[in-house]
Amino acid sequence: MSKFPGIYVATVTPFTASYEVDFNRLKEHVDWLIQKGVDGIIPTGSLGEYATLTSEERAQVITATIDAAAGRVPVVIGGAAPSTKQVVELIQFSKEKGAEGVMALPPINYKPTEDEVVAHYEAVSNAGLPVIVYNNPYDYPVDLTPRILQKLSKFENIVAVKEFSGDVRRVYDILRETDLEVMIGVDDLALEGALAGATGWIAGFANAFPRESITVFNMTRTGRVDEALELYRYLLPLFHFDANPRLVQAIKYVMDFVGQPAGPSRPPRLPLPEEDRLAVQEAYKYAVNRPIRIVQE
Repeated sequence: MSKFPGIYVATVTPFTASYEVDFNRLKEHVDWLIQKGVDGIIPTGSLGEYATLTSEERAQVITATIDAAAGRVPVVIGGAAPSTKQVVELIQFSKEKGAEGVMALPPINYKPTEDEVVAHYEAVSNAGLPVIVYNNPYDYPVDLTPRILQKLSKFENIVAVKEFSGDVRRVYDILRETDLEVMIGVDDLALEGALAGATGWIAGFANAFPRESITVFNMTRTGRVDEALELYRYLLPLFHFDANPRLVQAIKYVMDFVGQPAGPSRPPRLPLPEEDRLAVQEAYKYAVNRPIRIVQE
């Protein structure tokens, strides 16, 4: 059985106009997502702007998210940090607070050797929470190929991979060569990933469209591909922004449109340029003006 099946939302971190963490808005948003039917929550990942948070803020965001979830769905923390020791300490803290897993990148601040990658994940596994390995060669210097994942899968607590390479063929290879469950990691391959055998999806635009995301993924997984595709094709122009360097700003911008404001992004991220704002607006209009009715699973 899959440890992390379904839609896990990589949540944004809401900020006030003065760039302070808005904990009330954070808790409201987590509650809203759970009411909409998501299967899990992942705070303090890349989309959660973890790199701009102080250690104290990060701990507070994790605690507030777990409190807001209140045991209704699993909370899996984003566990990236500059050193292995910092990652392990964050996992131990989160485990004590009630987190049920960790999404962990390889070493992020330089290009490590394969031996260093393996040693890093061994320490992460030994910290005691189920681990979703995060493969994102698009933004980081390591590509966790199926061959490397096969090595990592031998560690007791490494159970899944968030696959963000953008190559859906990887899903087939990972499932063939390892015993890891695959969670598709980029929104605009959600349907294709589910067809290839991904049992989970770590989603970005589900922050704004949770029911639609759930419907697409569940329909695809249960063989209702034609119905899923009918909706998916209208969401794709938005979902393409999930693989864009300005994904945080784009998702927060769309959240304003659906009544789930999350404030600005912290610098060094700047507001969307006008050209990008217009492109996101057009993609949003295309998504919401679709001539079909959603049947919620």
